[in-house]
Order: sequence, then structure tokens, then C-alpha cells
Amino acid sequence: MATDTGVRLRRLLAILAWLAQVGEAPIDEVAVQFDLTPEALVTELEMAACCGVPPYTPDQLMEIVVSDTTVSVHVGTALARPRRLTPPEGLALAASARALLAVSGSDDNGALSRALTKLDRALGGEEIEVELDAPQFLPLVREAVDREGRLLVTYYSASTDHVSERRISPRRVFASEGHWYADAWCETAGDVRRFRIDRMYSASPVEESPGQAGGAGGVTPADPDLNLDAFVPDSDSATVRISLEPADSWLVESIPATRPPIEVDGRVEYEFFVGGDAWLERLLLRLGPNARVVGPPEFAATRADAARRILQRYQGT
Repeated sequence: MATDTGVRLRRLLAILAWLAQVGEAPIDEVAVQFDLTPEALVTELEMAACCGVPPYTPDQLMEIVVSDTTVSVHVGTALARPRRLTPPEGLALAASARALLAVSGSDDNGALSRALTKLDRALGGEEIEVELDAPQFLPLVREAVDREGRLLVTYYSASTDHVSERRISPRRVFASEGHWYADAWCETAGDVRRFRIDRMYSASPVEESPGQAGGAGGVTPADPDLNLDAFVPDSDSATVRISLEPADSWLVESIPATRPPIEVDGRVEYEFFVGGDAWLERLLLRLGPNARVVGPPEFAATRADAARRILQRYQGT
């Protein structure tokens, strides 16, 4: 299962830097600036509500104030005062600043950019360049995002070791941990899926005839209800429903679920995305015998099969 925690962190830091410069702004304006819904923006800011420096007293924390219509950020005194940096610290800070400025919505001419220019001069005048190898089809995927078009791609899935042909409608392109990704509506899955662009063996635009636009289920690339959450499953992710005793629910609280848990016959039922059999095997073995796979049927024997293979390794020892 892939998560984009690094992407969320960079976006949150970029939002905080932008708000620290403007002081206060309407929630709707900030959400549009960083391509978020107002609800998602507030959720992101809640993660930073207790950030600061030791000893984490009120004057050492960032103050984030969210009203019905506006949001404001005030940094603590310790964060606001000038710092004396060593050359390695300055180099790391400059690289981090460039990563924040690369986040969509950042102000290229704002305070962070001006501070970076001064830091570059202090480091000797040489700009730091952080480059990623551009996959062959990156320009084509970006073009599809801009024109809200569809692509026919031949894609290799590492989780299944399988090459398949997909029709996708790319909605977002981003870099994470040295690779380029696209979040796209996949007609095969009938939902949003994440694709690593360098694993596309081929890609070509799908020409739309009048009245033909739209993917499976009548969802078009421009559908406002096509939500891109912080977690997007991999291209071949399936879903599995697991029933647990209420006392064991804490074991899965950190795993992204497809929907809120529901209570069924005194037990709690969860539904998760599964990126591969190995991940599901580890989860079920960790949960123990009280966990039951509700569906799909093909996953019912997963735990027993995994336990049997493990026991066989110890036979004769």
C-alpha cells in the first residue's frame, strides 16, 4: 500500500509558510490556492496545531486560529527570531525551501523565495538544484491533466507482477521519494488509482467523440465528486472486509479504510484496500484468530495458508 505522507507534509509546510506571510485569509481562498476542499484544508491544519519547539510552552507553539470563514497562523517567538546556521544546516534549509516552493500554490515571489535568495548568497551564490529523472510519458500525462483528457496506457504493476492495458483520466501529477506519480480515474477499477509514471510501458491519448467522454459509471475527468484524498490506492489494489472484536479495533486504527467501520452482530467490520497478498497475510497473522475475513471469498483462507507455510519452515528443525 502506498501512502504520500511526504507529499502531505510538504504541502502543509507550504500552507503554513504562505499563511505566516499573509497573516489571515479566507478559508475558501486558501483552499483554492492549494487545490484542497475547505474541509480538507482544516484537517491538514489540525495536524500542525501543536507544533513548535521545546519545551512546547504556549509562547513556543504556532498559533492556528480557524473561524467559520477565515484562518490565521502566528509563529511563536522562538520560531520567529533569526537563527545562526552552520553551512550544512544552511544547505539542508535551502534544499527544503526549494521543495516547499515546488508545491502547487506556493508564492514564487513571496517571503520564502526572498529568504532563499539571501540564503543562496550566504552559501556562496550557487543555487541548489534538486532534479528528478523525468519518465518518458511525464509530459503526456501532464498534458492530459491540463486538458482533462483520457489516456490508454500499458502499465506494469509491481504488486501483482502483471502488465495490463488501462484507460485512465489523470487528475494530479506529483513527485514523491524520487519518483513521479499520477492519481487518475481508472476505468478498469471504476475508481481513483495511483500510477507510477515510469512503469508505463506505453501511453497515448484517447480521442473523444461527441457524447463519448466519461469513464466507467458515467464519471468524467471533470466530475467534482471525484475526490482525491490524502491516501489513494495503487493501480491493482483490491478491497477486503474484516470483522473484529471491538477490543481489537485499535490494531487497525492506523490503516486507511475505504469507509467508516460498521457494527455487525456485536463485532466491528472494517474495509481496507489491499495492495498485495503479502501485506494482507501479515495483517491477518498479526490480528490473530479473532479476526474473520468477511469478503471477498478468495481471501477467506489467506491467514490459514500463510500460517501453514510458516509452520512448514520449522518442520524437522
